[in-house]
Amino acid sequence: MADLLSHPTGRRARLRSLLDSGRPVVAPGAYDALTARLVEQAGFDVVYMTGFGTTASLLGRPDVGLLGQAEMVDNARRMTSVVDVPLIADADTGYGNPINVIRTVREYEQAGVAGLHLEDQVMPKKCGHLAGKQVVPLEEMTAKIRAAVDARTDPDLVLIARTDVGQVSGVDAAIDRARAFAEAGADVLFVEAPTSGDDLEKVASELSGYKLVFNGAEGGRTPIPPLSRLTELGFALVLYPVSTLLAAASGVREMLTHLAKEGSPTGALEQLDVPGLDAFTEIVGISEIRELEERYR
Repeated sequence: MADLLSHPTGRRARLRSLLDSGRPVVAPGAYDALTARLVEQAGFDVVYMTGFGTTASLLGRPDVGLLGQAEMVDNARRMTSVVDVPLIADADTGYGNPINVIRTVREYEQAGVAGLHLEDQVMPKKCGHLAGKQVVPLEEMTAKIRAAVDARTDPDLVLIARTDVGQVSGVDAAIDRARAFAEAGADVLFVEAPTSGDDLEKVASELSGYKLVFNGAEGGRTPIPPLSRLTELGFALVLYPVSTLLAAASGVREMLTHLAKEGSPTGALEQLDVPGLDAFTEIVGISEIRELEERYR
């Protein structure tokens, strides 16, 4: 849990070291500062800021490009301020042309993220596992990647390039685009939403030697193999973007259903095994606050 007065350094170098380790880095999705804390407290080495979850939590809406750069950066900044582990953030399409991408990268970098991913969808974008996606021309996306590379002031900031062309033109087109993204300077390649185990294996085989992302969106278009299989296939980064969001929504709904029926949350909270108030304040750092109070008494 990050000290309120600290500005942790080296998180980008730490992320690069993890990605070079030869084993998949598992990064659960978080959508606010609380879930980022919980991911770190559970022992994970990296937190992933999900755009899907950020949109759902801030707007109560689906991930269809409704949030802008400033809102996403603000969320990333709040999350990096409460964890010591690296945070990878969804940066959507970069919010415009290559000039916009320059500002996006610098804003995200100043917010303290260790890595970010840019995608090749047409604005307004959609969740990678929704139908009806469209992509920009390859030349436009590679220009954005080059701009992102030039924009970062810390060379350890990890730039991840995502392609959604697979749903439009098939897995071979996605593999070709990913290679072009690497040539443009992307550190990590993200082929979104392969729809079968065979396509997933083809991506891993054809792009062997590159650092690859697997996106395990529960209920999405991509089958989710065991982590051991993803290790065999050579994926460097494994995202589970919406697990925390779905679990939270399910728990809240269950409690509210019980409350509406019984007139009290008693019973539902015990069944959900929720922490008491004292335990919860420990989760959000009351001990840290008390230490600071003693220091400045």
